[in-house]
Formats: sequence, C-alpha cells, structure tokens
Amino acid sequence: MDKEERVKKKELKAERVDTEEILTIPNILSFLRILLITPFMILFLNGNYIWASLMIIISGLTDCVDGFIARRFNQVSEVGKILDPVADKLTLLAVGVGICIISPEVITVMVILIIKDILMMVGGLSLIKNDIKPPQARWYGKVGTVLFYLSVCTIVVLKIADITVPYLSLIMLSVTAATMIFALIKYFLLFLDLLKISDINQNKEGE
Repeated sequence: MDKEERVKKKELKAERVDTEEILTIPNILSFLRILLITPFMILFLNGNYIWASLMIIISGLTDCVDGFIARRFNQVSEVGKILDPVADKLTLLAVGVGICIISPEVITVMVILIIKDILMMVGGLSLIKNDIKPPQARWYGKVGTVLFYLSVCTIVVLKIADITVPYLSLIMLSVTAATMIFALIKYFLLFLDLLKISDINQNKEGE
C-alpha cells in the first residue's frame, strides 16, 4: 500500500510540474499572441487599419517581454521553446498575408520569411529526431522580427495617411530581408554546431 501511495504521489507531482511548466507568464503571453491573430485579420480585412495595427503592437510588445520574463524569473520551459516561435510564425504569416493584399511590394520579403521559417522548422525537427533540444531564439532572430513589424506598421501608416516617401518602403523591406537572411545563416551555423557536439558526445559514450 505504501508503495502504491508513493507512486501516486510521484504521478501527482509530475502532473503538477507539467501544469506549472505550461501555465507560466511567458507561455500565457505566447497564447495571447496566437489569440490576437483572429481579431487582427478581421479588423485588417475590413479596413480597420488603426485597430489592426494596435493588435500587432500589443503582439509585438508581448513578444519582446515574454523572453525577458522567462530568463529573469527562471520560467524557461520546453513548452515555451516551442510555443514562442510557433506564435511568432503564425503572427508573421497572418500579418504578411494581410499586408500582401494591400501592398504587393511586400511579397518578396514574405517569400523570404516563409522560406526561412520552413528551413528552420525542418532543422528543428531534425534536431528533435536526433534527440537534441532545439535552441532558444537568438537576438538576431528577434531583430529580424522587430524590423518586420516596424516595416509593416510604417507601410500601413503611410498608406492610411496617403503619404508617399520615395524608396522608403524599398529600403525598409530590403534591410528586413537582409536581416532575415543573416539570421537564417546564423541559425544554420548553430544547427551544424549542435549536430557536431552531439556526434562528439555519442562517440565518447561509445568508447
């Protein structure tokens, strides 16, 4: 009977740990970003650009804050490592689709973004398949995301105000695209390093 009670206590403790790992402030903020996608698309497609931009601003702020909270208050979790980039990618996809509808010049950057995210997803799955934990988002990835938001909001505001600034959109989108390509290269190098470290560790264990 004592043994059964100990097993039950361990199971309850494991369930409590899992729940605590999921219901952290950073993860709740990531869930919020996903929930904000629907009102953003509804507002944006109905021409309510100001309110749609407000949804994106809130989403962008939560994206900046959740990582800081996770590190500052030791709330980094395996769930968060997956949930945060998923929320980022879904938000970026929604914003990109919306912006491409009213600003075709964004399509090139959107294509680069999609290719980058697909390659990163494939890389992440490869790491998991090799029993390697995917790394947390790096600063260069966050910079690319911030520049994307900044470029998108600027383009929308200029269109709403009917203001034309020669080459501004082209310059901002070019810088954003270059940053995304830089981030992709850095993540690829990190991916190779993780595979190399894993191979070294496996060889040591086999000796």
